[in-house]
Amino acid sequence: MELPVFLYGFYERHLQRSLSPDSIPKHVGVMVDGNRRWARQFNAPTSQGHRAGADKIHEFLGWCRELGVRVVTLYMLSTDNLNRSTEELAELTAIIADTLDRLDGDPAVSVHAMGAPEMLPDHLAERLERLTAKPSPSEPIHVNVAVGYGGRREIVDAVRELLRDALAHGKDIAELAENLDVDDISRYLYTAGQPDPDLVIRTSGEQRLSGFLMWQSAYSEFYFCEALWPAFRKVDFLRALRDYAGRQRRYGA
Repeated sequence: MELPVFLYGFYERHLQRSLSPDSIPKHVGVMVDGNRRWARQFNAPTSQGHRAGADKIHEFLGWCRELGVRVVTLYMLSTDNLNRSTEELAELTAIIADTLDRLDGDPAVSVHAMGAPEMLPDHLAERLERLTAKPSPSEPIHVNVAVGYGGRREIVDAVRELLRDALAHGKDIAELAENLDVDDISRYLYTAGQPDPDLVIRTSGEQRLSGFLMWQSAYSEFYFCEALWPAFRKVDFLRALRDYAGRQRRYGA
C-alpha cells in the first residue's frame, strides 16, 4: 500500500532515524535499471529516460554522502548494451559523458572507471581516463563507474594481467598455477584495493546480476526493488538499507 505523498516526508525521516551509523554498508553497488521502461510509461523518447536516470545518479550520490556510504559502484553501461542501435547508443554515451563531467566538477567525489575503454567511443574513453587520473579529494565518496563493463571479462582481464605480470618478473607459470589463490586474482580486478560491496541493489524488478561484480559480490547482500531507476526515491533507498541492517550476514554459509 502506497502512502499519500504528503506522508512520505514523515516516513522517510522515521526510516532514517531507525538506522544506526554502524548498520550503513560501506560499499553499495547499484544496477541502475529501468530507464527505457520509465520513458515508455510517458510515451517519451528513450533518451529522456536515460537523462532522468542520469539525474537520479547525482541525487542518489547525495543520499549516500548524507548517510555515510563511502564507496558506490554504478553499473551504467554493460558490454551487452554496446549492441544497442547506433542512435540509442550515441545518445546514451553522450548522456554518460555529461554525467561524468558533472562528477568531475564535484570536489567531494573521486571516480574510478571500470570496463573496457577500447570498446567505447573515444570521447567517452578519454573522459573516463581523465577522471580516473584525477587526484582524490580528502575523505571523498568514491564512485566506481562501470561503463563498457562485463563481469566475465573483468575476471578474464584479471587473469591475463596476473599472467603478464608473472612473465615480466620471470616467474614460472606452472609454479604460479600450483600456488594460485583467491587473493592473487583479487589484486588484479578493476576494484583492486577496495572493499567488496556489502549491498547490491537492482531496480526495475529484475532479479539477476547480469554479470555485475560477479567476483566481488560473492558474499554481498542483494536487494531487488520494483521501482524503475528514474523513479527510485530516497525512501526506497532507506528501505533497502533497513532490510540490509536486519539481515544476519553469513560469509560462506
